[in-house]
Amino acid sequence: MKLKVLEDNNTFIDMYYLGEPAVSYYIEDDQEKILFDTGYSDAFIKNAEKMNIDLSGVHKLIISHGHDDHTRGLKYFLKEKKDIEIIAHPECFEYKEDATGLYIGSPLSKKELSNLCNLKLSNKPIVINDHIVFLGEIPCLNNFEPRYSIGKSIIDGEKVDDIIKDDSAIVYKGDQGLFIITGCSHSGICNIIEYAKKVCNETRIYGVIGGFHLFDIDERLEKTIQYLKDNDIKLLYPCHCVSLKAKIEMAKELPIQEVGVGLEIEI
Repeated sequence: MKLKVLEDNNTFIDMYYLGEPAVSYYIEDDQEKILFDTGYSDAFIKNAEKMNIDLSGVHKLIISHGHDDHTRGLKYFLKEKKDIEIIAHPECFEYKEDATGLYIGSPLSKKELSNLCNLKLSNKPIVINDHIVFLGEIPCLNNFEPRYSIGKSIIDGEKVDDIIKDDSAIVYKGDQGLFIITGCSHSGICNIIEYAKKVCNETRIYGVIGGFHLFDIDERLEKTIQYLKDNDIKLLYPCHCVSLKAKIEMAKELPIQEVGVGLEIEI
């Protein structure tokens, strides 16, 4: 499996790619070419061109959750490409607003996407190929990672607290264990890892990349660090929605790696 970071908050020096507070990864495994999230703009498309990545070969797009820093690039990507399967949680493309009332959801609705491409929505795991699994809805398996609302969503015509049930991830099953790819981990990075173990029937975790949604030095961060240590994870790439002070605290005890646009990981 090869993963290339097309979009992230950070860019590496001397690479001259575009960065933005968003996520987009290009993944190749055997003959499968997958796009994971589409960032906030068309920057991921421009970066892919500079990296000589042909996105026309992508036929599966996986969306981690419905926030616009992961979905807003859809409107640019689907201008040129329609023969694609989009995989996401059933609530991913519902209306979303933040605590101030600002719309932060997908630029395209579920109905609009259904007319443009093959939309595959599931809260259950989906097997992508022999090695990759979309996890669907993540259950709460750790008491230090409860779900909490960061805004409102409209579900079945009713405006409700948005606890981001649509937050998901994908897992690569390799010889060295599981490599987990996440967007923001609103459902809890340790919850995601624990669920990946159950779904894949594998206890070894080789690596994790993505947003861990950790900002403060608090009990949640402390217990997350201990959990990651206990699992003896070899490669940790916290990025996007992880504060500098949280990364520094994690790096005191964990093998934290730098992430930026242009990073390539090969498993």
